[in-house]
Parts: sequence; C-alpha cells; structure tokens
Amino acid sequence: MGHGRTTWRTSAVGVVSAALIAGTVVGLAPAAQAASSVRFVDITGDGGTVLKANVVTPAGADGSHSYPLIVLPTSWGLPQVEYLAQAQKLADSGYVVLTYNVRGFWQSGGEIEVAGPPDIADASKVIDWALANTPADPRHIGMAGVSYGAGISLLAAAHDKRIKAVAALSGWADLIDSIYSGRTQHVQAGALLDGAGIITGRESPELREIFDNFYASNLTKEQEMIDWGRKRSAATYVDQLNKNGAAVLMANAWGDTIFPANSYADFYEKLTVPKRLEMRPGDHATAELTGLFGLPNDVWTDTGRWFDHYLKGADNGIDREQPVQLKSRSAGGYEGYPDWKSVGATRTKLALAGSTTIHANIDSGADGGIVFLSSILDQVAQLPPVASIPLLPRRWAAVWQSERYGTAQQVRGTATLHTTLTPTKESGTLIAYLYDVGPLGFGKLVTNAPFTWHGRTPGEPFDVNLDLFSTAYDVPAGHRLALVVDTVDPLYIEHNPSGAQLTFSSPPDDPSYVSVPVREQ
Repeated sequence: MGHGRTTWRTSAVGVVSAALIAGTVVGLAPAAQAASSVRFVDITGDGGTVLKANVVTPAGADGSHSYPLIVLPTSWGLPQVEYLAQAQKLADSGYVVLTYNVRGFWQSGGEIEVAGPPDIADASKVIDWALANTPADPRHIGMAGVSYGAGISLLAAAHDKRIKAVAALSGWADLIDSIYSGRTQHVQAGALLDGAGIITGRESPELREIFDNFYASNLTKEQEMIDWGRKRSAATYVDQLNKNGAAVLMANAWGDTIFPANSYADFYEKLTVPKRLEMRPGDHATAELTGLFGLPNDVWTDTGRWFDHYLKGADNGIDREQPVQLKSRSAGGYEGYPDWKSVGATRTKLALAGSTTIHANIDSGADGGIVFLSSILDQVAQLPPVASIPLLPRRWAAVWQSERYGTAQQVRGTATLHTTLTPTKESGTLIAYLYDVGPLGFGKLVTNAPFTWHGRTPGEPFDVNLDLFSTAYDVPAGHRLALVVDTVDPLYIEHNPSGAQLTFSSPPDDPSYVSVPVREQ
C-alpha cells in the first residue's frame, strides 16, 4: 500500500511539474526565459531530513557580488516547482530565489508537522544553505508563500531575525480560529487538507490523532488540540515578530473557506512593524493562482513591489500607499484605508425583534455553499450561494429582514450578531447567514459563521456574540438585508442532539441585533 502511494506520488509530481513548467513557459514568452538559471538541489533540514528544492539565480551571477534572497516554502500538497514562474521573474529582477518542498510532502523527507517546530527550524536551515551556496546577501532576506508556505513564512520571521520582509498569501494567523472558529469544526476544510495530506505526503502520528479527534468531536482532547494549534499560529508569536521587525505583507480572499479573512484582519491590527493587508474576492489561494503560471496577477505584482522596497530599498511608493487595500466582491477597483478599524468604523443595526423558536437537525436550505466551488463562482461570475428567503421553512430557520434600503449599502468588514439564546439541550450548533435580498425574495449570501456551545443548562438563556466572516459586498438600492439562523450546514460539524429546539429572544434591557459595517458614502 505504501509502495503504491509512493509510486503514485513520484508519477504525479512529474505531471504537476510539467503543468507548472508549461505554464511558466507560456507566461514568460516572449521574454528571455534563459535569463536566469535553475538548479534542483537537496538541502539537509532539521534533524537531517532531506528537503527537495530548486535555486534560481540572476543571469550573469558569478559570485562577484551578492543579491537579496527570497525563500519560498511550498503550499500544502504541491511540489517545489509550484513557484517556478514567479521565481524566474524575481531572479530576472535581481534576486536569488530558493523554493523548497516542505517536509512530509512529495519527495522531501520526514513527516507532515503542520508548521511545527521542525518546519520552522527547516526554514532557518534553508537560509543557512542559501548563504553558503549561492550569492545571497545575508543582510537582505525575505520569505513568501501561498497557504502553507505563508503560515511557515510568518512563523519563521518570528523565530529568525535574519528575515527582513515577508509576503504571506492566503495563509493563517490563528490556526484554530481558522478551522475551529465558533468552537465548530469546519469539516469540509479539514477533510480537504486531510485528503491532500494523505495523497501527497506522509502524516505524522500526531497529525493523524489530531484529525481523528477533530472529526469525532472528542471534547476530552479539545484543549490539547487548541494547544497544538497555538504552537503553529503566528498570532502566538506576535510580540517576537514585532521585536524582530520584518516588514509584513498579508493577502487573502473574502471567501477563503480554509483560512477565513477574520484571522488575518485581527492579527494585522496587532502588528507594529511595517505592514500591508490586501483583501480580494475569491477562495483559498485563487487570487494568486494565475501568477503561479506567470500570468499578470495583482497579488504577485504587489509582492514584488514589497520586496523591492524592503529588501532593495526601491522608492516605489508602496510604503506611502494606504496600507489596507480592499476590493469588493461586487464591482469596482481597490479601496484604501489607513487601518483595519477604519474599514468598519460606520455601522448600521438590523434589529432582531420578538421571540422565535426553531427545531434543530434539519437543513433549512440556507447554506454557506461548497468549499472552493461557491467562492470561485462568486469570484469569476458574482454568483454566491443563493436561497429563496420567503420559502425558507420557519420551523427550521429563524428569519429577520430589514426594510428596503433607499441607497446602496457597501458592507465592509466584520458583521457581528448579538442575541439571547435559550436551548432545550446542553449542547448545540447554530449557523448565522447574512443575505442580500432582492425584490423577488432571492437572497445572495453576504457572509456567515457557525457557533457551537457545550455544557449549558437546558432552558436557561445565555448571550451569543458572534463575529461573521469579514467581507466586502455592495447591497443595491431597493434590496434588503436578512439574517437567517439555522442548525445544519454541510461546511460544518453540528452538535444538536435529536429533538433540540432553539429559542431566540430580544429582552427589552438587552435587545438582539446584527451590527453591519458599511462604508461611508
């Protein structure tokens, strides 16, 4: 069985490599593809683990002078040729670029550690190797990556003072808050990562146990899982990152179903180093995808500008631009803000009046969509998940709607739900959805988020305060906003016992509401 999987992996790496290299050739033509040189090398990582890598050096590099170094760890499940197109572009503009396959995947040795201490130590070993074997300048070192590579880059910058600039694209700052937000397992996201790890890598026994406990909702292991995730989260080391001083660019997509945008936004506010936050339409890593084939791409263009300024000292103006750059899912160009707090500074409230009881265990038809597919459709065709709000069965879904808006409402930032909940069982799950509802009653999903509780006294009310996933969406004039709450969504594992009922109320001294951040007109 193991031999068959290894054989498959060896064959598949050739297919993936061929596709990426073919894309590189197409993307770089008619530019001079031969301008930079590529070497495939083995690097000894932490504990003697062999890491497969490639090095791209500028044309004419003869050792007479040094160049800034950029290190690119691979994404989860992808081989080291992932970044070849961008590595060649960066090398042609005067960088030594080293991309390496992280341990546990493809032909690199070791087991998958999920950005654990061995992965962080590997990053420093890779830098050591580059300084000893290439014309890399030890004073000007950067790291970047997509997804898994982004998380490792941020963590490495918190542990290695030599790293002066980072571009973390579609990564995470808080691993647990990403796949266990609202104390709810994001099961489609977890299963996607698990499946890719099994097919393209070698999961460690520790990781296998984490996944098994995750799926089984093993509350006796919950704190252990949280501690495991914190060790692998840049948010845990934000003080070290600030002390080391690396300039940090973070980019993510509004519809990222693996690492929701909230995690980056909260982390960004805690950084005191030179920083930039970019948010665009799309799902996990889809905003960067075309750049991996050498095609024009805003994310990679800004990554290049970031390194040019903070590693080369180029006066390209990126440090003088508004550091928070957002692009709406609806239409239009980029909007600049001085900080994340300014994005949601103006808010409007949708009152959740009255008392409403719903029955659990049945999907009402209001859903967050399908991992990857739904947000990609939203990105390319502005087609988010849709529900007919008037037809949602009120037995299984609670629904509140605003009046029709006379002007367009530009939702920007993080909407928050506050309500009083009385359950009939000690545990349960709810999912809150915010919809843009048109004249015919069809609602387009603006944002959503899950919330789970355990150990509550049946029949005793308690407050629910829930941040929905951050977004940028334009609600047209004449439309309404609607909040829908139900108890089942295929994206998440739900914890509602059979026969459970949930009652939402709005006490006079503590009214329920949804607070929606809107851009000032």
